[in-house]
Amino acid sequence: MRQKPGILHLDMDAFYASVEQAAKPSLRGKPVVVGGIGGRGVVATASYEARRFGVRSAMPTAEARRRCPNAAFLIPRFTAYRDVSERVMGLLGQLSPLVEPLSLDEAFVDLEAGPHGEELDTAGATELAVRLRADIRAATGLTASVGLATSKLVAKIASEAAKPDGLVVVAPGEEHALLDPLPVRALWGVGPATAEHLRKVGITTIGELGAADPDELVRMFGQAHGRGLHDHALGIDDRPVVAERDAKSVSVEDTFEVDLVDRARVAAELDRLAARCVERLRAAGRSGRTVVVKMRRYDFSTLTRSETLRAPTDDLAVVRETVHRLAAQVDFTGGLRLLGVGVASLADFAQQDLFGEVAGADVGFAGGGDEAADLEVGKAADEDAAPAAAGTGEPAPGEEAAAEHGPEDGAYGPVPVFHPGRFGNAKWLPGQDVTHTEYGPGWVQGSGVGRVTVRFETPGSAPGRVRTFPVDDPDVTASAPLPLVAEGEPPQGG
Repeated sequence: MRQKPGILHLDMDAFYASVEQAAKPSLRGKPVVVGGIGGRGVVATASYEARRFGVRSAMPTAEARRRCPNAAFLIPRFTAYRDVSERVMGLLGQLSPLVEPLSLDEAFVDLEAGPHGEELDTAGATELAVRLRADIRAATGLTASVGLATSKLVAKIASEAAKPDGLVVVAPGEEHALLDPLPVRALWGVGPATAEHLRKVGITTIGELGAADPDELVRMFGQAHGRGLHDHALGIDDRPVVAERDAKSVSVEDTFEVDLVDRARVAAELDRLAARCVERLRAAGRSGRTVVVKMRRYDFSTLTRSETLRAPTDDLAVVRETVHRLAAQVDFTGGLRLLGVGVASLADFAQQDLFGEVAGADVGFAGGGDEAADLEVGKAADEDAAPAAAGTGEPAPGEEAAAEHGPEDGAYGPVPVFHPGRFGNAKWLPGQDVTHTEYGPGWVQGSGVGRVTVRFETPGSAPGRVRTFPVDDPDVTASAPLPLVAEGEPPQGG
């Protein structure tokens, strides 16, 4: 164990919603929900004002509307979120070369590897964290919560305790004071199943877990998981901060407003997804041996099928043929609400298989332990298996915003990509950036019955006026997001 609180964990507060509030002055201090906006949408994140009404991430948007009908429900704008993330990650990089991003809004930093590492002590680490939070506020107008500790595990839990907009420092030897009172679910690797097993033997807190007989935990959960649970309960975690983590797969998936029941339509959608997946694979200069198909049926049951080829490939014809062969194994009578295509077991080159035969096949259900076949980034195949890194930040947004994941997303983890066309026939969507030839930049507040309502304001302005136009008005056009804080300007709101 380290003798200095040299591991910093940073987590931006309600990131997507906070970016929207900073970009839209009229929404500051009001409930904001970001995610899918249609009947099958899911909440990506909610502002703290919305959380007071019980709105939370991964909740169906329909339920969020019932709980907080007066909230602003907005589509995700990942270009804006990524721009802010790059500013934040740049500030972390000034502290240390060892920065491990977990998502757009969350990262670990090894302060001991930075320029202040040799003389670092608790006071020095605290000073760096205080300065970092101030720099983030100045650069973005947003707040961040930070945990400092001797390990990644404790730093992550400390930042959670610091939320919102706080700093918790756990000096060496003080780990038990933070951990012991917390429920066991606060630990990595403890999901509902593990928590229930522990409850049955009278263990509900981390302190009780740390005081348990490790041999008994091994008998209950196996050698690796049992020992790992006991170590984590004692605050023991020697995992290093890893600056670069190679992507395991490239995948794309879409959820449909109406369940697909026609086999010809399913085949066409699979062709389209395969093409998008291969395009992303080639853009990243990668190839892969394992082709995966994900299908979520009308009853929400999700199945994956995967097939391992003889050699890595980036050939669209090979991927497409394999995808159709895998999909033919699934009975989707009743309809499909989601389709996904992925390529895993990645390599840096493509070797064409002259024979086009399959060396072996792995067929199983989602959650059956085939991590490469699980296309839902950030969701382990076994919810109680200890993940490689804590947390994934905000979950992928509502199902209507198709999530695309690939290694070209770089150090910032998988970045879902918003496609307006996936929201049906609507031309203008709530939260979308627009500009008017006379009134300048603004954002779509709503649309319908042939009209679009736009609020004209910018991150540095006062709350703006609302104007309504015909939905096909040529003076209203889509535009790129404006920066939250221009160079040399003080942050506004947040």
